Amino acid sequence: MYQSHWGLRKSPFQGDSAPQFLHNSPTHEEALARLQFLVENHRRLGLLLGASGSGKTLVFEAFAEQLRRRGLPVVNINLLGLEPAEMLLLLAVGLKLNPEPSTTSAALWRAISDRLTEFYYQKLQTIVLLDDADCADDRMLAQVTRLARHGPSNESRLTMILAGRPEKIGRLGDQLLELAELRIDLEPWNQADTANFLNTSLTHAGSKSQVFSESAIDRLHDLTHGVPRRAAQLADLSLLAGAGANLPQIDAAVVESVYHELGTAEV
Repeated sequence: MYQSHWGLRKSPFQGDSAPQFLHNSPTHEEALARLQFLVENHRRLGLLLGASGSGKTLVFEAFAEQLRRRGLPVVNINLLGLEPAEMLLLLAVGLKLNPEPSTTSAALWRAISDRLTEFYYQKLQTIVLLDDADCADDRMLAQVTRLARHGPSNESRLTMILAGRPEKIGRLGDQLLELAELRIDLEPWNQADTANFLNTSLTHAGSKSQVFSESAIDRLHDLTHGVPRRAAQLADLSLLAGAGANLPQIDAAVVESVYHELGTAEV
């Protein structure tokens, strides 16, 4: 919609540009390294915590892809809105058990347990990533706790990582929190991180000029508090507004106006 005005080949802040959150952010790179530590050291449970929009889901997606390239069994499930039986079915599918939709929960548990035991004796680390764990109800958390306790306690071949918001971490309950061996916090971007994300994403999209002024970048960072998804959304809306007004560059006033008039303040 605004690509021609800014000389872009594609939208810099949507779709396949999302991985830029990771590649240009020290906090996300550090999170990936810490997740790798959990797997390599056969740790049973870790926590990935960050505010809404901080990039937890993208980190999980990137990490799962890394693990698959290494040939490790990995299952990535979002628990938001799931019933316990649905989680077991998705877990069984992820472990390539080919379950029938009508398979009972008891049968799914047996099959999952057998597969994890099989991987254990093959010395094959299995990784289960559970996103939005802080949104799961008590029934789901009981299933998650049961899974986390699977296998010998002295040498786990199952690594589970739960993602959620830090202010909701208590929802997981004492049993899961006591099992957690590493907490990984996704910190907000600093001003340099936000600037790097904006400029690099625009360059990758084909920009040949400085689309956002320095003052615009500073204001955008302040308004979004360094939260990646909010920064991307406000930047995208600012490009749209700037193109609509036929501006040569986005300045702080445009960012401020978009923030208030287009509802980004509520995002």
